[in-house]
Amino acid sequence: MKKPPGIYKQIKRTVFLVLCGLLFNSALFAQALKVAVAANLQSVILVLQKDFKQKTGVEIEPIVGSSGNLVVQMHNGAPFDVFLSADMSFPKKLYDDGLTLNTPVVYAWGSLIICSTQDLGFENWERILMTARIKKIAIANPTIAPYGLAAEEALQHKGIYTDIKNKLVTGESISQVNTYITTGVVEVGFTTQSLVNDPANKIKMYWKAINPKLYSPIEQGMVVLKSTANKLNAEKFYKYIQSADAKKILTEYGYHVQ
Repeated sequence: MKKPPGIYKQIKRTVFLVLCGLLFNSALFAQALKVAVAANLQSVILVLQKDFKQKTGVEIEPIVGSSGNLVVQMHNGAPFDVFLSADMSFPKKLYDDGLTLNTPVVYAWGSLIICSTQDLGFENWERILMTARIKKIAIANPTIAPYGLAAEEALQHKGIYTDIKNKLVTGESISQVNTYITTGVVEVGFTTQSLVNDPANKIKMYWKAINPKLYSPIEQGMVVLKSTANKLNAEKFYKYIQSADAKKILTEYGYHVQ
């Protein structure tokens, strides 16, 4: 029996639609998870990224910046899946604005350090900063970068903020501060301990941890965003960051975990 000519067109159309569907689903499956990452995690996120992919097969795409700037992008509709902040205030703001799928959770506590490529002697670091020898001091922008706010608090607590304010060089993020320090643009800077704990940093650094009593606790918060296009994998990553394996990596980079 001879098939109607139109049947072949219908079969071709059906095959074409099936193939398109398969390709579309494959593209969705292969799409990397977009993770907005606070700049202090710039080094450690690469290690976490590799470990997460080995465990789940899921690729993540880190978008690194100051926590404040990343939040502005989210309010403007940036299609991020997960947000790893340098503090809890920014994730809480997103939660209050109805932009998250869950309440913020603390995944780590940060440690502020004073750091230099020069052996300045940091036993009495506040006195060193007051000397004529120190002309430029790098801190991150306190309004958008939690580590910058912590540095400002420490300086105010020591009673020297006003005296050294004219020496301050402000970076838009902690990664910019790290560049200022490692390239010698400034004599000294306030940054995260992950800089000196990063095996990839081959520059000899001199540093001292700032007494945590001098600044508010740096509670680093995480949320899954409503803008996620891949809720399943976003929740996988959210759980992974709270896992023992992820906590071990964070600890190696100088963060405190529970």
